[in-house]
Amino acid sequence: MTRRVLTALVATLVLVVLTACAAIPTGGAVQKGGRVEDQAPSGVDYRPNGPVKGSDQETVLRQFIDAATGAQDNYAVAREFLTTGFAQRWNPRQSVTVRQGSGTVARTGDRRLSYTMTVSATVDADGEYTQADSDATSTLTFQFRKERGQWRISYAPGGIILSPVSFESVFQAHALYFYDPTYHYLVPEERWFLARSSTSTRIASALLAGPSEWLKGAVVTAFPEGTQLSLNAVTIESGSAQVDLTSDALKATTVEKVRMREQLTASLASVASISSVTITVEGTSLDVPDSTGTNAERDPDVDARPLVVAKNAVGNAAAGAVDQLAGIADKIRGLDPASLEVTAAGTSAAVGTADGVDAVRSGSSAPVQVDTRSGLVAPSIDDEGFVWSAQAADPRSVVAYGLEGDPHPISSSLPDGRLVAFRVSRDATRALALIDTDEGAALYVMGVLRNSQKQPTALGAPVRVPVAAGTPVDATWQSDLEVASLGSTATGSTVTSSTIGGRSTTLNRPSGSATTIVGGASDSLLLRMTDGRVLAESGGGWDDSGVTAAVLGTQR
Repeated sequence: MTRRVLTALVATLVLVVLTACAAIPTGGAVQKGGRVEDQAPSGVDYRPNGPVKGSDQETVLRQFIDAATGAQDNYAVAREFLTTGFAQRWNPRQSVTVRQGSGTVARTGDRRLSYTMTVSATVDADGEYTQADSDATSTLTFQFRKERGQWRISYAPGGIILSPVSFESVFQAHALYFYDPTYHYLVPEERWFLARSSTSTRIASALLAGPSEWLKGAVVTAFPEGTQLSLNAVTIESGSAQVDLTSDALKATTVEKVRMREQLTASLASVASISSVTITVEGTSLDVPDSTGTNAERDPDVDARPLVVAKNAVGNAAAGAVDQLAGIADKIRGLDPASLEVTAAGTSAAVGTADGVDAVRSGSSAPVQVDTRSGLVAPSIDDEGFVWSAQAADPRSVVAYGLEGDPHPISSSLPDGRLVAFRVSRDATRALALIDTDEGAALYVMGVLRNSQKQPTALGAPVRVPVAAGTPVDATWQSDLEVASLGSTATGSTVTSSTIGGRSTTLNRPSGSATTIVGGASDSLLLRMTDGRVLAESGGGWDDSGVTAAVLGTQR
C-alpha cells in the first residue's frame, strides 16, 4: 500500500547517490510529495560550514543551529561551535524541533542569548513525531564563553533545530509493526529516524523497545520480555539483514519465532537495501521455520465500489447497479438507515437509525436494537463483533455492545465538547474521535484496550492529530496509518489527510458541500455530497463516481 506524507522538495536540492556528497540550500517552499524511502546509506547529506573567525555571538548561534543539519561523525561540525568542555556533553539526539521561519535572537545577558521560534513539530529520542499547535512557540537559552579569542557556546539545550526542508531531507519515516491481540493483523506505528546507514539498527532497537505509551495495551509483540539487540548494529549483506538478539529470545516458542521474524521483516521493509531478515542469538543462528499460513494482514483493503444505501438496495455500487450484501441487505433496508458500517466479511453491520443503533448479522436472527439513547452519532463495528455507540453531547459516553446487546461501557479521557464522529480502525486496535470543542475542531486517535476475553474496556490516552479546517463534519480511517477529516467553511468543504505520527495534507476542495467521508480502496477517500452524489479521490482531485446514495457506508 502507498501512503502519503509531506516531503520537502527544493528546486536546487542535490540528491546524494550512494557515497556522493553535496551542499544543500536551506531555503525554499515545502511541496507535497511521496513517502521518502531509505534509498541509500546516507540518503541526502548536508555539509555545513564550521565557525568563521571573528564571528559575534549571534552569528555563532545561528551557524551552530544551521550546522545541526550535518549528522556526520556524531555532529562533529556542530560541536566545533561549542567550548571544549561542553562539546562532548551536548546531546544532539535528545530531540528534534522543526521550526517555521528563521527564529529571533534576543540578548538576555553579556554572555547569554535566547532563541525564539515558531514550532511546527517535535521528534523525541525514540523517533516519535508530534505535530505542534498552530501558534506554538519555544524559547531556548544559550550561554557563551571565549576560547582562544573566539566566541563559543558553553551551554546549549539538548537536541537540534531544523527547518521543514532540512527535516524532510535528513530524517525519514519508518513504520514499526506490532500485532493486534489476536495476531490477525500487523499494526503500524510511524517513527522518524536519521537517514543514515544505522537506520536499520535504530528501527530494530525501537521495535524491541515496544510501542509508544499511547499504544501500550492495545497491541502486542512476539518478542519475549527483555529481548534486545546483542550487537551494536544490524548487519546487512547482499540484501539480507542479520539481527542478533540477546539470549532472552530463546524463550520464544516456535510460533513466536515466526512472528518475531515477521515483525522484523515488516518493520525493515522500508529500508530499500534489505530484502530478507535472518535472526541470530548471541551470534548463533536461530532456527525459524517457514511461516506458511501464519502471515498476518497488513492494511487490509476494501471493495473499490462504494458501499451505499440507494433506493431499494444495500451493497457495493457501480454506475447503474448495486451488488447487494448477501444475507443482511434486506434487514438493513428495513431499518431505514441513517448510517451504516459493515464488517470485512460482510456478515455483520452497525446501523444508525432515527430511533437508535441496531446490530445486524446474517442468518435467521432479526436485527437487535442495542442502543436507544438520544442524540447518538453514527455507530462503528469491529471484527470482534462489537458495535460501538456514543452520544454526541458527551465524548466519554462510548459503549461497546455485543451483537446480542450486552453493553460494555468504555472508560476514556477524551475532552469535553460535541462528539461528531467515532470510528474503530479496521484492525480493531485503535479508534478516532472527532470533537467540536470550545477551541474548535479536534481529532484524536487512541488505543483500544481489551480484557483477556477480548472485550473492550477502555480507550488509551488520546493523541491529537491535524484536522480539517472549519466546523467538523465527519472523520474516517483512510488506511492503517492515516485518518482523514471533513470540515465545513463558508466557502465549502475541506478535507485533511493525517498520518498518525507524521505529517498532514490538505486535499483539494470538492465542488459543493459534503456530508460524509469514508475510506475507500487503496487508501483513497470517498465523499457523499448534499445532493447524494458520491465523489472519489483521484490524483489530488475529486471525480464523480456515477453513484448516488442516500447513505454512504463504511467498509471495514
